Amino acid sequence: MNRKKTPTRWSKWLLGALLLMASVTTPIIEGQVAAAQQSYKGLETGINQVISSQRMRGTRSSVVVRDADTNHVIYQYRGNQGITPASNVKVLTSTSALEVLGKDYTFDTDVLTNGTVKNGILDGHLYLRGTGDPTLLEADLLRLARQIRESGIRSVTGHIVADDTWFDTQRLSPGIHKADETHYYAAQVSALTISPNKDYDAGTTIVEAKPTRNGKAGAVTLTPHTDIVKVVNRTRTVPKNQHNTVTMKRQQGTNTIIVSGNVPLNSNGKRQWVTVSNPTAYTADVFKRALAKEGIKLQPNARVTRGKTPANAELLAKKESMSLYYLMMPFMKYSNNSHAEVLAKSMGRAVYNEGSWNAGLRVVRETLEKNGISTKGIYLEDGSGMSHKNKIPSEKIAEVLYAAQSKDWYPAFERSLPIAGVNDRMLGGTLRNRLTSPIVRGKVQAKTGSLNGTDSLSGYVKTKSGQELIFSILTENVKGTAKPDIDKMVQVIAAQ
Repeated sequence: MNRKKTPTRWSKWLLGALLLMASVTTPIIEGQVAAAQQSYKGLETGINQVISSQRMRGTRSSVVVRDADTNHVIYQYRGNQGITPASNVKVLTSTSALEVLGKDYTFDTDVLTNGTVKNGILDGHLYLRGTGDPTLLEADLLRLARQIRESGIRSVTGHIVADDTWFDTQRLSPGIHKADETHYYAAQVSALTISPNKDYDAGTTIVEAKPTRNGKAGAVTLTPHTDIVKVVNRTRTVPKNQHNTVTMKRQQGTNTIIVSGNVPLNSNGKRQWVTVSNPTAYTADVFKRALAKEGIKLQPNARVTRGKTPANAELLAKKESMSLYYLMMPFMKYSNNSHAEVLAKSMGRAVYNEGSWNAGLRVVRETLEKNGISTKGIYLEDGSGMSHKNKIPSEKIAEVLYAAQSKDWYPAFERSLPIAGVNDRMLGGTLRNRLTSPIVRGKVQAKTGSLNGTDSLSGYVKTKSGQELIFSILTENVKGTAKPDIDKMVQVIAAQ
């Protein structure tokens, strides 16, 4: 769907005149379509019926529907009311990152030294320096170690120094609750971090528990393996007809993961992503193991420490990440919180030389203002949407979605949005099992959002008549889930 269209000055003037006339002759009532938009009466009626339904009683909603070509507001219900948007914050984070950093932006991970090499012996430290790459894998660290070996280095007299100073040391955004800290969606953020696989859930390890012999403890493994994490295995293998009761949880404030419960024979056991405390030390530890695998010897007393790379250090090995253009896919399709926070801090570093949430979110607000979008009513505490204190009116998200269409980076943003009802995970993303009826399947590209008591969906839809519309539906104070109700609203929009 190509929506990169800009209305002419004449059409903008005419539209403004029509809206002014409508505002004079027609009372402004929330949820009422302007007189010039009578063709959308079915849309108004349909959405109002959902909002006023018994299921939605007590729910606070903010809904806006705009014409994707003219930006004209077709429908609004409390469009200026700030609502906790959950992961719809990522619409602001992603578009700002594309605007500020650029679609070709990459993250570098370097190995440097200020020591000297003689007869294959490096007399000095190895500095592993990161700039926030959330796609760094164990295989990449192995390739860095191989580059070092191929440079002629066979042993190192010093230590491994992990340099994560590109970002500040605040690892968790203010909205993360202690109970969430063990879960992948609340991983700690560091400029030096590693992902266990190509889902790129940075700062986590994959914990797997499998059955062994009846009555014996299950087999527990970590991917990638790290000595930073201590596993306490309290599992027990039980007969195949019993329930799988395995749980995995990292003790808050430690790197001890408790794995307990019954693992039935002939079952797949359980596999779970668990966060690691101190991703900097975690990454450096995996790198230390990579050096050993590549035959590079360290001294018995060699340690992994944290520090800053000296200015006179020379480059030994380098890894450049995929560009932001490609990172947008796993980021937005899977709604990856770590990617959002890394990008927020990266924007702060790029503009203010400060890799912090405060600096990064300041850049987001300033980017909105530069694009003519007032930040009145917007409050941000993070870049991912994990905080319940985030507040955004639906009209602001809709304005961002409209403004994005005229940007040269828009194709990267558009392709990153989940596509309704498309089963392929890299296409459908978080919408692959929603909006599957023929009227909406493949015709809605939108960002999902969900927290306890909060559901949201904002994006683009191609209607039955071929019109392209922008919508933003935000709900909070939800009992259970508002996803079915939101989907009904989207189906009403698509049916026009």
